[in-house]
Amino acid sequence: MIRRVLIVGLLILLSPNAIADVFRPAYLELREIGTGRYTVLWRVPAQNAGVRLAAYVGMPPGTTRLSEPRTTFTGNAWTERWDVEYPGGLEGQTITIEGRAVGVTEVIARLERADGSSQVERLAMAAPAFTIDAPLGKGAVAWSYLVIGVEHILGGIDHLLFVLALLLIVKGARRIVATVTAFTIAHSITLAAATIGWARVPGPPVEAIIALSVMFVAAEVVHSRRGSPGLTERAPWIVAFGFGLLHGFGFAGALAEVGLPENAIPLALFTFNVGVEIGQLLFVATFLLIRYLSEKAALKPGDWWPIATAYGIGSVAVFWTIERVAGF
Repeated sequence: MIRRVLIVGLLILLSPNAIADVFRPAYLELREIGTGRYTVLWRVPAQNAGVRLAAYVGMPPGTTRLSEPRTTFTGNAWTERWDVEYPGGLEGQTITIEGRAVGVTEVIARLERADGSSQVERLAMAAPAFTIDAPLGKGAVAWSYLVIGVEHILGGIDHLLFVLALLLIVKGARRIVATVTAFTIAHSITLAAATIGWARVPGPPVEAIIALSVMFVAAEVVHSRRGSPGLTERAPWIVAFGFGLLHGFGFAGALAEVGLPENAIPLALFTFNVGVEIGQLLFVATFLLIRYLSEKAALKPGDWWPIATAYGIGSVAVFWTIERVAGF
């Protein structure tokens, strides 16, 4: 009993430091408006309305600024727009991010060419530099969004904890496959609908309800282990599908931060979703492999560890819920 209390207490203490959906990028967009002329959009997440992070776009030497930056504050980010000109075009040139951006996880850099092609890259804050390449084919666009999808789901701690809680309560290969498939179908529907513009849901309430979904399934694990099975144990695919619709809106919000190439929207949307599924399947396979190996090794940690894990997941989810509602 002491060991259980210590583990649960440690998880609760660590919950304020957990990051749900580690995806708070700055966004740089260059849109070609003529030969050698570009509109620059630079968006930095805000700490509050009065504080702008000291992070700026460094254009290559020889760039001429055609207009002064037009700055707006949207409630969660500072956005600047201005026009520049570089003789002969920026192909082969490098653009850097200078200064400090505390709390920004990365920079999403995007170039939209006049012919409709685009280039998208994720820049680490350790060395954010964006080199303009020659126009890429659709294969390169597909690979770029596939990687972004995988990285997003593996960095989306709230989505992964929801899946983990489901795996703690669902038993049997068929039920696991049905549950994961239901979750996949559901979030694919809302991801596509929100990205294309068929459905619009405010981001902050969605993120709060996603945190509540994690807390709900964690509570279901505890009830199940105590002999009071709930809906998640009886029909996990229903719970996975219902909450999966909400998680899809969360994925759509992340994709909106990246943007889609105008000449390959269906391809980019499809490969991003495939990347999300690949990352999700990697997570599920890793969990099942660990559980299989522990059973083969005859390790018997006891019945306490699923309950302790569920309490840890639920504690983190409670913190996220309060934090996100307070952020309204």
